[in-house]
Amino acid sequence: MSLGCYQTVLFPTEGKSDFSSWNPLKNSQLKGNKISGVKFSNFQVSQRRKCIPMKLKSLLSVDSAVEIEGKKGVNTGSKYDAIVIGSGIGGLVAATQLAVKGAKVLVLEKYVIPGGSSGYYQRDGYTFDVGSSVMFGFSDKGNLNLITQALAAVGREMEVIPDPTTVHFHLPNNLSVQVHREYSEFINELMSKFPHEKEGILKFYGECWKIFNALNSLQLKSLEEPIYLFGQFFQKPLECLTLAYYLPQNAGDIARKYVKDPDLLSFIDAECFIVSTVNALRTPMINAGMVLCDRHFGGINYPVGGVGGIAKSLAEGLIDQGSEILYKANVTNIIIDQGKAVGVKISDGREFFAQTIISNATRWDTFGKLLKAENLPKEEENFQKVYVKAPSFLSIHIGVKADVLPPDTDCHHFVLEDDWTRLEEPYGSIFLSIPTVLDSSLAPKGRHILHIFTTSPLEDWEGLPPKDYEAKKELIADEIIGRLEKKLFPGLKSSIVFKEVGTPKTHRRYLARDMGTYGPIPRQIPKGLLGMPFNTTGISGLYCVGDSCFPGQGVIAVAFSGVMCAHRVAADIGLEKKSPILDAALLGLLGWLRTLA
Repeated sequence: MSLGCYQTVLFPTEGKSDFSSWNPLKNSQLKGNKISGVKFSNFQVSQRRKCIPMKLKSLLSVDSAVEIEGKKGVNTGSKYDAIVIGSGIGGLVAATQLAVKGAKVLVLEKYVIPGGSSGYYQRDGYTFDVGSSVMFGFSDKGNLNLITQALAAVGREMEVIPDPTTVHFHLPNNLSVQVHREYSEFINELMSKFPHEKEGILKFYGECWKIFNALNSLQLKSLEEPIYLFGQFFQKPLECLTLAYYLPQNAGDIARKYVKDPDLLSFIDAECFIVSTVNALRTPMINAGMVLCDRHFGGINYPVGGVGGIAKSLAEGLIDQGSEILYKANVTNIIIDQGKAVGVKISDGREFFAQTIISNATRWDTFGKLLKAENLPKEEENFQKVYVKAPSFLSIHIGVKADVLPPDTDCHHFVLEDDWTRLEEPYGSIFLSIPTVLDSSLAPKGRHILHIFTTSPLEDWEGLPPKDYEAKKELIADEIIGRLEKKLFPGLKSSIVFKEVGTPKTHRRYLARDMGTYGPIPRQIPKGLLGMPFNTTGISGLYCVGDSCFPGQGVIAVAFSGVMCAHRVAADIGLEKKSPILDAALLGLLGWLRTLA
């Protein structure tokens, strides 16, 4: 998922899956309000558990899509403006933003569908989101609705269902908190749990709003492009100075200025863990402000038919703009010529060339596998000193009999039953998504989908014989499901009619992410976002995009990364204004600031 940061993924490992390619916009029978890239379904939030009167038709199998792409003739001799390695949300946003500016872009995707951890798969009548079902940046207002804007830029729109509760926390000491869509409802509920901390609650979340409002007032482009940056400063000086003030700060330090109650501070840790997979003291305040407020400003909105439609729609829009995407294209090397990235080589031996190369792989994969590690640029050495790989996840998809869920069950839950110290431990916290409470078309009639995930290190799964590996999957999955049965849903185990379990090895295999990681976390308490690299790298012509770039993990964050990357690349290939002198000065300044982290 990505409630800011989690992006767990499960791809089928056994049997035959019906990977289908569909466009919910072309097939939806729902009528709603269309607002540039997003269309809100016409039914009240309180009615969200009713069946949605629609069926999505499978227009094209993925294998057929790949074949058709090939017939269009991706030419190894073509010279592209940009090649994007990987079709995660960050990569697709960068690709589509460049395409609409007039660039010729080629996206190379290892798998058979786009989306990475924002993909989907179908099995036995279920449509499973392989990762996040919590969609930030998917609203009809503001400047941080980056998914909506990305879709609209390529003439795409998706129908969405508003989620009235971002997440329901079930925490130690019987602390239960619902994060309502309406900010006033959430803040009143939290103050009712901690009446003695009313002032501290208002001040902490008030600071989050200062950050969000500053971000939301700006036209978001590359922070590495000085003409844009100076223009924004002169137009919005107070907002820019606000963000500069918070850039080196962490959420935990701000919280401790106002809050003393240890349980409330632990709750804020849990809020930040969902944003960044670390506690509040290690979560940059800008990230916290962006996510903890957008859930109320634009709200969480679920795409009808499932999250996989986002990447599918972006990929279709990319092709409509005259650019290309090639599936089953596993990039093995980035080609360097005289110190500049000029092309890529894929596993079947073909080579493709472009003015610029954009890697949507992690920085560890980019500089440790696609490039020779011994040639690691100094900037990347510094990055790896400050950040380590975040843990991976154990992911469980189950189909259950619908009557096991009480009426008005929330879509998303976070469970940490007994001990706050287990928050960041492997298998300590559980995140649960039940997307069928919003969109019943995702499962057969009378069934619900539960997507359960918890942090899990790859080391726990290495070196096991196949039989022991499968037995361990079943054992740990049974324990996790048992905890949910005890805490939330009595009779859950006996209601299961479908189950599939994925481990960090699954994530590594299908997403080509080193150790199955979902991005970087700081080695120690960081100085906010000072140490996080942007899109440019120490190699000319090579850019990075995604969760190991500023501003970090999460759907809205990687979309922001994609927008920034496209703007910087567009300037470098002559599609946007640029000043070489100012570029050199700004990039040098940013590099120096990162050394302070």
